[in-house]
Parts: sequence; C-alpha cells; structure tokens
Amino acid sequence: MNDLYPWLTDLWQEWQASLQADRFPNASLVVASQGMGVEQLVDNFSRAVMCQNYPAESCGFCHSCQLMESNSHPDFHVIRPEKEGKTSTVEQIRQCNRLAQESSQLSGSRLFVIYPVEAMNESAANALLKTLEEPSASCLFLLVTHRSHSLLPTITSRCQQWHLTAPESQSVATWLSAQSVGDVPAYAAHINGNAPLATLEFVKQDKVSRYLELESQFIALCQQQGDVVKLAKELASHPDESLNWLWYLLSDGQKVHYGLQTPAFTPGAAQVAELVDYQRLYSQAQELLKLIEQLRLHSGLNAELLILDWLFKFNGEICS
Repeated sequence: MNDLYPWLTDLWQEWQASLQADRFPNASLVVASQGMGVEQLVDNFSRAVMCQNYPAESCGFCHSCQLMESNSHPDFHVIRPEKEGKTSTVEQIRQCNRLAQESSQLSGSRLFVIYPVEAMNESAANALLKTLEEPSASCLFLLVTHRSHSLLPTITSRCQQWHLTAPESQSVATWLSAQSVGDVPAYAAHINGNAPLATLEFVKQDKVSRYLELESQFIALCQQQGDVVKLAKELASHPDESLNWLWYLLSDGQKVHYGLQTPAFTPGAAQVAELVDYQRLYSQAQELLKLIEQLRLHSGLNAELLILDWLFKFNGEICS
C-alpha cells in the first residue's frame, strides 16, 4: 500500500470503512481537480479491492496482490483513452460491459476503473448506462472525473459521488515547503485551484515567471499600452493554463472592488481593479469562462484567433 498524500487521507479512510463494512457501492464517481493526485487514491483502492486476504487494504503478498503488482490481474480493468486528448470509444465500453457479465477468474471481486469519465463520447456513455443500472454481483465500477459538470446526468445519477476537496492554501504551502522547491509565492496555489501537485509543477517549471509576464502584458493592455497580438499569441501557446490564470486575475480584481484582499490574490489584482470597473471585470470573466470551455471541447479551433477576439472585446469595453 502506497503512502498517501496527506490531503487524500480523509477520503481514503472513509473508503476503507465502507470496504470493511462491505457496503461500498457498485458504482462510484470520484470528483477531483487535476493536480490532486487522485491516481494514488485509486491505486490504493484498486489494490485493496483485489486483495484476497483483507477487505480494506492490500496485504502485498497474496496471489492477487502479486498480479496487481505486475499489472496482470485478470479481474482488474482500466478503461481510458488510447491516446492523450482522445476519447474513450464505444467499443472500449462494450468490451467493458461484456467483461462485467462474465464470472470472476479468481473467484473474487471484479473492478473497472474508467478514467477520466468525461473522455467518453456520448455513444460510449450511453453504452455504459445499462451496466451501471444492473451491475452483476461482486462487480465494482469506479469512475474518475475532473469535470463532473460535463457528464451526462444519467451517468452521475447512477453513481454515489465522492468529492476530493482541495486543501487550504496554507496547507498546500506547508506541504510545498517540505518538497525543497525554494520560495513559493503566496498566489501559486491559488491560481492552481489549491491543487498541490499542480502547484508543485508550477514552481518547479518556473511558470511563476511566465505568469508574471502574462499578467504584466495584460495590465498594459488595460492601460491601453499593450501589444494585443503578442499577448494573444502567448496566451494561445498554452491556452488551458494561461486563460485559467487570467480568469483568476479577473476574479481577484472583482473581489478587490468589494474590499476583499488576501496575500493569496494574484499580485496584479489591485491594479486591474483600479483600471477596470467591476461590471466589466464580471462580464468579461464570464466570457472568458465560455472561451475556455469552447477551446476545451473543440480542439481543432484556432485558439489564437478566438483569444484575440476576446482581448479586442475586453479592450473595447474598457475604452467605451
């Protein structure tokens, strides 16, 4: 059994209690932001379920545990996209459904981990529904998602939901201080949703410098001095993280308008609030969220052109 990250312990203990009492649901959905290390939790759970000796943890010595260690257990199945950024196909789910109707090869539990659930296309999701409705005996489904809002309601309604809550910023800072990564700015965890592993990568890869440069360029734009084309190009180079950072800056600026201020706020929040009124910050933050979702759902879109269009509209509202 692996040592767990400290923020996973509470949910793991809850799962262990359910396993010990033999009341863990047949279909479960765990909701966790990226960068929370949910994979570690799922690994511990999978090893515990498949162990032949103990109901709530892995002994590490039985035949099943040895098969899990060698990634060859015949009753343990992981369904995920064959390539990163692609979807899980309906054929993958149909194969999963067929296996779920068969008997356990080792006379124990069968476990299906589907990760991430939002990668299933609509046909695949619909194919999974009937199996979730009528799971066979000793068959568990553990679904993992980073975006529960994008799932079909018919999927979520058939699962017991478990939410992995992000730790407080101070807890993240305490954990990071033990990772020997040097100084960590107070806002680093904040703009990474307080996800510790995402924050760690943010610092280790010196994304601090990149964030500050983007923030500086955006503030210059608010002052009618920035190069909007250059900013659009840089935001489009990593739109998933860059636009998310920008959303936190706009969100913090709105809070400053209400007199709120914490050390974890983005460093430019007060200046943005001074340059842009609350209503414009609010409306443009909403438009930015729509843009982020649009780019996430449709990978073939011209990100730079769409970001440039949003920046022009943002700039236009400031000038009006």
